[in-house]
Amino acid sequence: MFQGERPALEGLTAQVLTEVNCILADIDDTITTEGRLTADAYGAMERLQAAGFVVAPITGRPAGWCDLIARFWPVAGVVGENGAFYFRYDRAARVMHAHHALSQEQRASNRRRLDELAEVILAEVPGCALASDQPYRIADLAIDFCEDVPPLPAPSVDRILALFAAAGATAKASSIHVNGWFGAWDKLTMARNFLARELGMTSETLARSVIYVGDSPNDEPMFAAFPLSVGVANVRKHMARMRHLPTYITGGEGGAGFVELAEHLIAARRA
Repeated sequence: MFQGERPALEGLTAQVLTEVNCILADIDDTITTEGRLTADAYGAMERLQAAGFVVAPITGRPAGWCDLIARFWPVAGVVGENGAFYFRYDRAARVMHAHHALSQEQRASNRRRLDELAEVILAEVPGCALASDQPYRIADLAIDFCEDVPPLPAPSVDRILALFAAAGATAKASSIHVNGWFGAWDKLTMARNFLARELGMTSETLARSVIYVGDSPNDEPMFAAFPLSVGVANVRKHMARMRHLPTYITGGEGGAGFVELAEHLIAARRA
C-alpha cells in the first residue's frame, strides 16, 4: 500500500453499518463517470431508495441543475453550489422547499462582485473558462479547468484558487471546476442543515447514521466530519493535495465505485 492508502469496503461490515440509513454523495466523478450519469449509477440510487436508504446528492453543481435533480432523481433532496442552498421536492404536494445560506439581496450583491472577479481570473489564467453551467448558478462562480477545456496543469489551478483568495472569496477545487463564493458556507454546513431540518437527524446520530461518498478536494469537509466516509477510487489522483481523506476507498472509479458502495450497503442490510 502506498502512503495515504485507505481500507477497502470490506471494512464496512454489517455490524459497522447497523444504524446507517442515509447516503450523501458528491455527483461529478462520484455518481457520474466521465461526465455521464450511467444507467447503473441511476439504478443504484433507485435500489438504495427501495431498500429503505435516504439518498441526497451534495454537489457543486448549479441551482438550475439541482431543481431538476430534486424533482426527477430518486433522492430525498440535494445540496447545491457547495452548500449555498438545499432543495427538497415534496412530490405529494408538488412544492419545492428551498433553504438558502444567504438572502436574495445578499446573493444579488455577491453576484456583481463575482462577475467582476471572473473577468480578472479569465485574464490572469490562460486556458480556463467560465463553466458551461455558470448561467444556472445563483450564489457562486465556477471556473472550468478540465471539463470543457483542455486540462490545465496544477499550477494554473493553484493560481485560480489564489485569485479567489486574494479577493476575499472562499474557493474549492473539484475534479473539474474551481468554485468560489463570498459567504461562510460549505458542503458540510448545509448538509447538516438539510439533515436536521428535513430529516430530523441530530448531531449525535450523524456519525452512526450517515455515509458520505466523494472523490476530490472539495469533499474534504465531509470526509473530515463523517467517520463513515468513502472515496471512489479516482480520489487517489487528488490525495497528495488533500489533508482530510476518506476512511474507505472503493475498487471502482466514478459511477462504478458508487454502484459498488450501493450494492455493499444493500447486501449488508440483508445480511
